[in-house]
Amino acid sequence: MDPPSSPAVPQVLRVVLPSIGNIVFVGILLVLTLSIAEGMLGDGDTGYHIRTGEFILDAGQVPRFDIYSFITPPLKWTAHEWLSEVVMAVIYRASGLTGIVVFFAMLLATTHWLLFSVLRTKSDDLLLCTIVTVIATLTASSHWLARPHLFSLPLLLIWHHLLDRFQYNDDEPRLIYLPILMLLWVNLHGGFILGIVMLTIYISANLLYGVSETPANSLRYFHKAKALGFTALLTILACVANPVGTDIFWFPFRVTSDRFIMDYVIEFMSPNFHESLPFKYMFIAVIAALAVGRTRLNLIEAALLTLVSYMALYSVRHVAVFAIIVAPMLLRISIGILASLPKRLSQFYQTRRTVFADIDAQLSGKLWPAIAVSLVLGLALIGALRVSFNDKIFPVAAVDFLKREKLSGNMFNNDEFGDYLIFSAWPQYKVFTDGRSDMYGEKHGSPYLKVAGVQPGWKEILRRYDVSWVFFQTHTALTAALLDQPDWQPIYSDKVATIFVRKLPDHQRLISKYPSVSVEFVSNK
Repeated sequence: MDPPSSPAVPQVLRVVLPSIGNIVFVGILLVLTLSIAEGMLGDGDTGYHIRTGEFILDAGQVPRFDIYSFITPPLKWTAHEWLSEVVMAVIYRASGLTGIVVFFAMLLATTHWLLFSVLRTKSDDLLLCTIVTVIATLTASSHWLARPHLFSLPLLLIWHHLLDRFQYNDDEPRLIYLPILMLLWVNLHGGFILGIVMLTIYISANLLYGVSETPANSLRYFHKAKALGFTALLTILACVANPVGTDIFWFPFRVTSDRFIMDYVIEFMSPNFHESLPFKYMFIAVIAALAVGRTRLNLIEAALLTLVSYMALYSVRHVAVFAIIVAPMLLRISIGILASLPKRLSQFYQTRRTVFADIDAQLSGKLWPAIAVSLVLGLALIGALRVSFNDKIFPVAAVDFLKREKLSGNMFNNDEFGDYLIFSAWPQYKVFTDGRSDMYGEKHGSPYLKVAGVQPGWKEILRRYDVSWVFFQTHTALTAALLDQPDWQPIYSDKVATIFVRKLPDHQRLISKYPSVSVEFVSNK
């Protein structure tokens, strides 16, 4: 029995309808800009990154010491994402926060379109490539925030693809692109270290193949190891081209080996498998595919899978890395599973795969990405698309109050509030803490947690840092505790933030001006 023929797409629709690759790009771009744009600003770190970029542009240098906190002497600060921050500052000055969100939405759309394109180079099964792309995209979406780490995703994808092209297609000339990419990556984000680790894996695997294969094959693998080793040397030299020189190599390890940061900073914590995270389904799918499939991973794939699985299980911020690296493996394993299906199931799938591919091949609507980009940019230019920090999460109204009233003295603040305050009111105000947990470390992070949690000794910590006012979330234990303290008085409160001042002469004007502020925490008890 002949397989059913694929339906012919009318000529008009062929020109109008987008291909699958275009749908990936357009879909992600439109969802991120027109549906969940505010979610891209769900982390206040975006704000301090913008301000840091502006400082670099204005001062003509990358800061070596803290400029945002009142802590003295200024803490040593490795601004390792300085180039990302400059890019963000330039975009912000040109188009505000809306421009920031649109830019990162385009970056993510391009990244996952590239992922789809890479998968298509590995298989002609369009349906399966589409399914794996969707799975990987949903998995990676858990950490889609307008921050420098997003620059690492396309660079990681290209890096992995170039290494695979060399390893499996003998595409040696393109290895020269790796040191060039590293010149950008090392100045954009700390994820550059993963590129070096991956190079090490490919070199080690080729050396192992070289000593375990037949003499004829050994020469081939030793040649690959030699070429990769030379590339690694050039890559390491490229890494040194950054504001802190060789110190950049140790920065990622200092952060990941800091137990305080790993245990208390939310994005460094392990994924919560009690939530509906797409990651756990992709992780389980890979395990199941390996269990039932006949395809074995080679040494390089096994090492990469082990590495990124450990990273993703250890810290939720690495889930997107897992998705990008594992997607090609999941595709290859799935191809083996489909090839071993019973005849009827195989025919059923092959029929739909063929129809799906034939329909896509008839579509020539190439202008959809350009139309989508033009639409988004047009809406932004006329003001129909505007994105800002959510005033139900961030202390927008409270910071407006602070800018009007100009409080004096040292503050104690929520770390997320610190990020937003740097964005909106620096240098008028300097914070106690913010999102740069790698800079503050346990020395200053531990006192913050003690005060925030109203743990024994919290009052002494406030006195030690000479804190005369507190800027914190309204519905917290600290706000409740301060309401019970006779030497503290609230002068502002809304559903998001409450501001307390210590009863000192310097604050008497504000205490008299706002003598009976109602804190909503009390009314909700």
